[in-house]
Amino acid sequence: MQINTRLADRTAKINPSSTLAITSRAKKLKAEGKDVVSFGAGEPDCDTPDFIKEAAILAIKNGFTKYTPSTGIPELKNLIVEKFKKDNSLEYAPSQIVVSCGAKHSIFNVILALIGRGDEVLIPLPYWVSYPEMVNLCEGTPVFIKTKPANNFRITPEELKVAVTTRTKLLILNSPSNPCGSVYQENDLKEIAKICVEKNIFVISDEIYEKIIYDGLKHVSIASFGKNIYDLTITVNGLSKSHSMTGWRIGYLAAHQDIANTIAKIQDHSTSNPNSIAQKAAVAALSMDDQFSKKMLAEFEKRRNYCMQRLDQMPKLGFIKPQGAFYIFCDVSKTKLNSIIFANRLLDEAAVAVIPGDGFGRDDFMRISFATSLEQLTKGLDRIEEWLNNL
Repeated sequence: MQINTRLADRTAKINPSSTLAITSRAKKLKAEGKDVVSFGAGEPDCDTPDFIKEAAILAIKNGFTKYTPSTGIPELKNLIVEKFKKDNSLEYAPSQIVVSCGAKHSIFNVILALIGRGDEVLIPLPYWVSYPEMVNLCEGTPVFIKTKPANNFRITPEELKVAVTTRTKLLILNSPSNPCGSVYQENDLKEIAKICVEKNIFVISDEIYEKIIYDGLKHVSIASFGKNIYDLTITVNGLSKSHSMTGWRIGYLAAHQDIANTIAKIQDHSTSNPNSIAQKAAVAALSMDDQFSKKMLAEFEKRRNYCMQRLDQMPKLGFIKPQGAFYIFCDVSKTKLNSIIFANRLLDEAAVAVIPGDGFGRDDFMRISFATSLEQLTKGLDRIEEWLNNL
């Protein structure tokens, strides 16, 4: 019997991850004793702060290990409301907040709630690898807007207008972005918001890297430009990047009440509540000031500047200065290799793991994460430079 002929048709649209393929190979080589330098990390390399861990331990000791309300405990939702007001000038009621098992889960819930067969979802390219696959799973149609390096890989209002059709239902914005580190400026966001309101297009504003922005730039939430765009926007965030809590799986969204209610029903019948212990840890994280995030940002900015200084000395690679996040998206086209061949050869021949741009929609680029120590960055960039010189 052919099992695959009986699987749901929507699963056939999901593409395998070239990112995971390289990461898996790098881990295998490390396990075999090979000295591999990995630039693939999509998470901060620092530990979760002790005060957050202690809150989780206390929750366990106090027996806070049972079901909670599926959209999150009131204490946490109230703190998220305060966070949106303080950081983003956004006013939400606790009932408009849904806490989920990570920001990725939040985004999937939104797409599942909004998108059906035939609906088009606009995704700026390069994109985070999971966006189009989530749309495919929900039987929507991903429509990619190819951005230009000269504009720091941000879509322009003109490019957005051209991409809109009568079937466009949703735009996904990621600022600061993965993999490019681009940050949308206030004027551009206002123009994008105007178009979305005119065309009645929903917006997912993925703001997970909000606390990691360089050069004095300011993060702006698109939902803050008035009631019309506020009602159309679902703002997504979480604690994975800001508090180095990737494994704790706490993300959240804020949305118009009707959308929040629908997502609550979806979560009722899928995951139910996010982890109770992690929610108490999140309460501790959001109850403190931003000192941890600011310290982490200073370290990342130092590493970013070092990486750019080194990459400037490698004529076979190009890059756009990242304005946020902890990635540098590098143009490998001068090597005459596509991103997958480039990444595999670099791993095999120089023992450095990078992420091919193919999974982000640009097969002529590769992604370096500088979420690792300066020592590892130095070693890895030394190896890349020598490898390129001999290529």
